[in-house]
Amino acid sequence: MVAMAAPLESTTLSVDIRKRFPAFELQVRHEFPAGFTVVFGASGAGKSTLLDCIAGLLKPDHGKMALGNETFFDAQHNLCLSPQKRHIGYVFQSLALFPHLSVEENIGFGLAQQSDGDRRQKIIQALKGFHIEALDNRKPPELSGGEKQRVALARSLVTQPQVLLLDEPLTGLDAGLRQSILQDLREWNAARRIPILYVTHNRDEVDAVGENLITLEHGKLGRIGLPHVVLNAPQTVGLAQAAGFENLLPGRVVERREADGVMRVVLQGGAELEIPLGATSTGDQIMVAIRAGDILLATEHPHGLSARNVLEGAVESLETRGAMIALKVKAGVVFEVHVTLGAARALQLTAGSPVWLVVKTYSCHLLRGNTEN
Repeated sequence: MVAMAAPLESTTLSVDIRKRFPAFELQVRHEFPAGFTVVFGASGAGKSTLLDCIAGLLKPDHGKMALGNETFFDAQHNLCLSPQKRHIGYVFQSLALFPHLSVEENIGFGLAQQSDGDRRQKIIQALKGFHIEALDNRKPPELSGGEKQRVALARSLVTQPQVLLLDEPLTGLDAGLRQSILQDLREWNAARRIPILYVTHNRDEVDAVGENLITLEHGKLGRIGLPHVVLNAPQTVGLAQAAGFENLLPGRVVERREADGVMRVVLQGGAELEIPLGATSTGDQIMVAIRAGDILLATEHPHGLSARNVLEGAVESLETRGAMIALKVKAGVVFEVHVTLGAARALQLTAGSPVWLVVKTYSCHLLRGNTEN
């Protein structure tokens, strides 16, 4: 159990900033409450840039940032606190541990101004809190990936930050290690309740820690809400790609049936899909997103289904990915479909096998535009 300090009164981080770069402009206005907020988006969307601005490593061109009544940055009044004065913990993807210092020295690096007694007590609490007591005298090159991640987190949290920024902190770790470290983080957060901004591309991590989620696209704030709501129903190509939708299919609206709440779309290659009614007109070019795991396969033409989309096709290829088989199926266009190993064996699927794809209407998601990234 992580218990490194007494709980603090919850405080909201207020961010209203703009910063222009040659490739895009970061423009974010949001109130980050205490607890985890996942910052989600495609590579280059501005996620790390946002964290750097909050930490004070980058200076915005305009705007204001404050934690409760304490202002970090105010362009109008020419105020910009140094990173050291913001009391923000920041764990980078690279971890940035000092290789020549021991674990204990790495963790205590930010406590140099405290008395020896207080410093030692906090280091011991951090070592225990992240289950790395036995590593105190080792140096980073002697540590495993998971051990390095725990040391980096302990170093950031031992200073009792007012805000915690985590930039893909668990990249490269297996699922078991990620879950163990996330459990420590959740316990620490339950005791402290400070704003925590968590950048990740990993859906398991999103589900494990995400109390709130915001999306960034081209530096602009996109959708905001509960993680499962936002990521299960993306509205743009960029978000669908970041959320892991395998099938992004261009098509054209050929019929709108308002009474039924659906519309008919012809995909490239001639296949047709019924999808939920959206803010489009007949003739509009659109994109449709479908998860590979939301498509059912049959080796005979199915009958008596509630699903409205049944497409005839043939298996082009099969690839084993752990306990799952990823298939490419040509049904006018090429779909990616995921099935279990057992299902693939039972259906005796091989390259060239005739199959039928079954897709529910509400597994099809309308995306804005056909070129947006």
